[in-house]
Amino acid sequence: MIREFQQGNVDIFPLLIQRHMQIVFNLCHRIMGDYDDANDCAQETFVKIYRHLHTFKFRSSFDTWIYRIAVNTCRNSISSRHFKFRKKTVSLDNDPEGTRLPRQVGDRRSDPQVQMEREEERKAIMEALRSLPGDLRILIILRDMEERPYEEIADICGMKTGTVKSRLSRARHMLRDRLRGAL
Repeated sequence: MIREFQQGNVDIFPLLIQRHMQIVFNLCHRIMGDYDDANDCAQETFVKIYRHLHTFKFRSSFDTWIYRIAVNTCRNSISSRHFKFRKKTVSLDNDPEGTRLPRQVGDRRSDPQVQMEREEERKAIMEALRSLPGDLRILIILRDMEERPYEEIADICGMKTGTVKSRLSRARHMLRDRLRGAL
């Protein structure tokens, strides 16, 4: 499909989007922590893919290339002045905590107390994850949530594999420290 697009068949692009939309959105949502911001970043990612797909050289996997674009798009969004300003304001339309994280659907037969505890743990983990510096948060997401191999993460983030491992270790220690009193 990629070669077909590169040869001028732009009608194939919606199929590429369809195959990768959920993966890109999930990654953006984990990085951004907000549904609307993730949606914006995912859309911007696909615009960039469309504009630059003709330059894809097949040196890495297509998934790795897409991840790199999505991660960089999220990084740019986070570092933008508009994003920083918006995160300092409080919207009255959002839920009280402003998280807009998806709710887990549990088994109706399970204990409500257990469900509540799981939800509190999930919130604490997501809050601690969001408190990490952006690059470290991205490493945790790519390795521990997306289960990407170290080599692919290195390619996505533009670092050496050893650097990924050492920064990931530092990120995990920071996350553990932040969760120590919360769980």
